[in-house]
Amino acid sequence: MSAGAEHHVVIVGAGFGGLEAARNLASAPVRITMIDRRNHHLFQPLLYQVATASLPTSEIAWPIRFLLRGHKNVTTLLGTVTGVERDGKRVLLDGEPPIAFDTLILATGARHAYFGHDEWEPYAPGVKTLEDATRIRRRILSAFEQAEWETDEARRAEWLTFVIIGAGPTGVEIAGTIAELARDTLRGDFRNFDTRSARVVLVEAGPRILAGFTEDLSAYAARALERLGVEVRLGQAVSQCRADGVELGGAFLPARTILWAAGVAASPAAEWLEAPADRAGRVRVEPDLSVPGQPDIFVVGDTAFVAGADGKPVPGVAPAAKQEGHYVAKLIKARLQGKPSAAPFVYKNAGNLATIGKRAAIVDFGWIKLRGRLAWWIWGIAHIFFLIGLRNRLAVALNWLWIYVSGHRSARLITQRDPGRAPPD
Repeated sequence: MSAGAEHHVVIVGAGFGGLEAARNLASAPVRITMIDRRNHHLFQPLLYQVATASLPTSEIAWPIRFLLRGHKNVTTLLGTVTGVERDGKRVLLDGEPPIAFDTLILATGARHAYFGHDEWEPYAPGVKTLEDATRIRRRILSAFEQAEWETDEARRAEWLTFVIIGAGPTGVEIAGTIAELARDTLRGDFRNFDTRSARVVLVEAGPRILAGFTEDLSAYAARALERLGVEVRLGQAVSQCRADGVELGGAFLPARTILWAAGVAASPAAEWLEAPADRAGRVRVEPDLSVPGQPDIFVVGDTAFVAGADGKPVPGVAPAAKQEGHYVAKLIKARLQGKPSAAPFVYKNAGNLATIGKRAAIVDFGWIKLRGRLAWWIWGIAHIFFLIGLRNRLAVALNWLWIYVSGHRSARLITQRDPGRAPPD
């Protein structure tokens, strides 16, 4: 790797890993090009709160150019990457000329995985982008609006049944928030039915929810959901998703709102690089996060399969992506200075957190495990800490405090509604 101001580092993806790498390379003698198909950095851990009308979009997303405007060696480009020429060291884009690189960092994230049933996506959307979140919010709120029109009790029950598939942190958090939305926030807003009659069903193919947590914390979360009125169905795999419901456990459950939180697949980076990948499509990187046989190409975040000290993959969470981005930036700077390569990447687990509604959460730091309201406050403080900017931290904190005290959620807006009574797609 040659030193000098002209050394060109291309970063694809302005998520947690890509943004962390760019910021840590800002003082290095390099020229950086940041490419993303969207113009904003998204705080994904709180994306479900936009989908469930708890937060507006502006409080969890920030323009990439604004975040990097103080770093004069960074150029931000809005574009869609379609491939990588490994030998020619060029990034290929849709409708734009290729961009040459000396060093490439792929931080392209993940997308929904329907386990070979992509035809389910129109009926069971997941939440990975702001567009996903606003579409899901529209479906949830429109379902209540449609129920207000219905005179047939069976059809009204279909509109008031919400099925969430997948009981990881996202599925649990969505289920708990929808239950509170129906039983608290919207209560009294409608005249033809009681919103508390809404049915929230959380479906998990495995034996318990929140499989990444210890069994006692998982059991507590299940009890907390049931106290909110959520039906938890374990050991039931979904065999069909339709516009009018889902088939699970050999029986059909009528429901007009189905949400997907069951699995993710990596971006097509492994295909671009013709690199070894795991079943989820994540690139099996070297210990220094480089692609096998390509020491100048790195993969970080949800697109990378990184083995931890216990042999298990590093989880696809924001702290892991940030640590990987920081590590790669440090390694690149060391190479430019002619220093020995850094030691292999080691993930420092900051703990697992999940919330169940507005007053309960579980926290697992390894050495200490917490549950209940105290865990909820720790969960909230941790997420506020990682938000960007004082204004956003204050806005989210005040929003949560208001919801905590009053139960009211102010972001209950149905946008881009199509003509007609059915919820738009």
